Amino acid sequence: MEQYLRETPLLDFSAANIQRLINDKLWKQADEYHRIKLIYNYVRDEILFGYNIDDGIPASKVLADGYGQCNTKGILFMALLRGVNIPCRVHGFMIDKKLQKGAMTGIIYRSAPKYIFHSWVEVCLDGIWYELEAFILDKGYLSQLQNINSTCSGTFCGYGVAVKNFHNPIIDFERNNTYIQSEGITQDFGIFDCPDDLLKKHHQEMSPFKAFLYRNFGRHLMNRNISKIRNGK
Repeated sequence: MEQYLRETPLLDFSAANIQRLINDKLWKQADEYHRIKLIYNYVRDEILFGYNIDDGIPASKVLADGYGQCNTKGILFMALLRGVNIPCRVHGFMIDKKLQKGAMTGIIYRSAPKYIFHSWVEVCLDGIWYELEAFILDKGYLSQLQNINSTCSGTFCGYGVAVKNFHNPIIDFERNNTYIQSEGITQDFGIFDCPDDLLKKHHQEMSPFKAFLYRNFGRHLMNRNISKIRNGK
């Protein structure tokens, strides 16, 4: 299990802000199950759904931002888990951009790649590996989506969601897998020890010009739109 506990440049759990958070939350005092559950809930709901400057930023930066998406929230989740001695790994995918429609709008959506890089975190507890994906969307944002689409029953795809049961998705960790975008997966890249290794082999393909526009303009518009949804505007 040593490879699933090591620190890496992205999983920088020795960083001062991460160590401060771990100590303030007293996570090390909990048993393994509750360590995972408490950290999972924190990353899901206290780190809001939003788009950072890049997928490959360290956990300490994600924590400082206070928001993230699948890849960046996953990096923070893994760093916090390893920081309290919980083994974890990352599973990489591509997803159809259709599940981002609504979070992405207008020209941003039209110009986005057809397939978007995605990952979830796998956590080992009592010898069982659990697939955890539903930390991506904070409950505040998801609840507003469910209110806006109150007549929808069954499958839903859009606004960062791709699930079979929109009003009862499996988002709470109780020694089970959790999913929120899994129905949008189009390609499976497999399991990696750490996000550093995954991103060396697979990442979002984007031209330098589009990457510049995303970093400096597109993501800010997307975050503003997500904030409006979360706040019911």
